[in-house]
Amino acid sequence: MEVEHGQVHEHPSQVPIPPASASNAPTSIDSSSRDKSKSEVPLTTPPSPPPAESFPRPSSSPRRPRAAPLQLTERAVSRIKELLASKGPSVIGVRLGTKRRGCNGLSYTMNYAETRPKFDEEVQVGGVTVFVEPSALMHVVGTEMDYEETELSREFTFNNPNAKGQCGCGESFNV
Repeated sequence: MEVEHGQVHEHPSQVPIPPASASNAPTSIDSSSRDKSKSEVPLTTPPSPPPAESFPRPSSSPRRPRAAPLQLTERAVSRIKELLASKGPSVIGVRLGTKRRGCNGLSYTMNYAETRPKFDEEVQVGGVTVFVEPSALMHVVGTEMDYEETELSREFTFNNPNAKGQCGCGESFNV
């Protein structure tokens, strides 16, 4: 036994074990010593619970719909529709991601998607589907995707509120 700060601590090997008493000792029942005058009640099994289908399921609280991580303008939706139509029915959408490159760290990538990627976030707007790669999700949350045509270029543009900086040509950004 140890005393520390007014508390007694016993080591497991030193804990006394009380001797077995008559009340603790296991007993056996001799069938000849039973009182025959009392009627015996046959043992029965309790009734089975009703099948799970009969119990009402708890109503789950309605969940608030999650905001899409990416917003698309009408021009972006229109251009994606054109691109998907030119590729045929095997392409079900486009996949948006980010890649480390450029003078500011990250740039956007877009590829055609023929199957739904398992862990991608799916954004459906105006009949088009954009899949956002899991690794890009935190970089594009709240971003507005647009499509712009000028005399010098035709490109998708991204208005990203998370971007802390962007290179002069607009090719890359950092967060």
